Amino acid sequence: MELRSFGKTDLEVSVLGFGGAPVGFLETEQNEVAEILNNLLDQGVNLIDTAAGYDGSEEMIGKTISHRRDEFILVSKCGRAMDDLAGEAWSAAVIENTVERALRRLKTDHLDVMLLHSCDLETLQKGEAIAALVKARDAGKIRFLGYAGDNEAAAYATGLADVAVIETSINMCDQANIDDVLTLCQQNNVGVISKRSIANAAWKGAAQQRGMYVNYAETYAQRLAQMAITPEDLGFPGEAAQAWPEIALRFTLAQPGLSTAIIGTTKASHVTTNLAAAAKGPLPANSVNELRAAFQRAEAASGEKWLGQQ
Repeated sequence: MELRSFGKTDLEVSVLGFGGAPVGFLETEQNEVAEILNNLLDQGVNLIDTAAGYDGSEEMIGKTISHRRDEFILVSKCGRAMDDLAGEAWSAAVIENTVERALRRLKTDHLDVMLLHSCDLETLQKGEAIAALVKARDAGKIRFLGYAGDNEAAAYATGLADVAVIETSINMCDQANIDDVLTLCQQNNVGVISKRSIANAAWKGAAQQRGMYVNYAETYAQRLAQMAITPEDLGFPGEAAQAWPEIALRFTLAQPGLSTAIIGTTKASHVTTNLAAAAKGPLPANSVNELRAAFQRAEAASGEKWLGQQ
């Protein structure tokens, strides 16, 4: 498994990481989660991403792989108000309480990275939320801090001295952050995690999506349709449904400055497919350029800026 620099953390991360949202939101069986995560670790994947708001995700990760804690970089997210925790959204109290709960749920004495979970620009500029994470870092509860989000808030966060990691939407149907955020991350030596790395499987029809992802993938599906490009146009003949996952992942891996691309899955059988696609390396430059051009044409035709999806 290829390793890449993780910005100013001085850590190295596998180019493929695990995103813990689907196993929580889709209520995946714990045995299946254990098989997925242990297989990924066995194959050299060393970044595990979750969040306080991913129902059940932190707990399942803690129960299944906490005994292998020294084999992976653990990322979680905080800041939103929680029914069972004291503190208003983005307050020092709720951040402190969420950090403490994450440590218990994940069965660890520290998180490698804790990210603010998509607060707006004004909240970032106030500074209280960042200061609360700095306090947790200085207490040894987290090693590094950062921001998960998109557009102007993510761009602003890249310039904060204490921010070591940005998690942002980067994929073939969501390209705004490539120019507006990723470039700034490179300039400021900030590690980058791409979320929605395979565009929420935008090529699938709504009937093939599950749970919250029926609506979650709608914007990307509309964009891909408007981009009017096929795998065959990109040099991938054959069944589109089989080609798109590889194209999507390798497009994201081709973006300069990217540290790791996280993919969430609820099926152990998908792990092998994702690993095989990542092993082929970034998408060739000509295919990347064609996807970028198709996005730009469709965006221009729509008459509006296609911002990064929150």
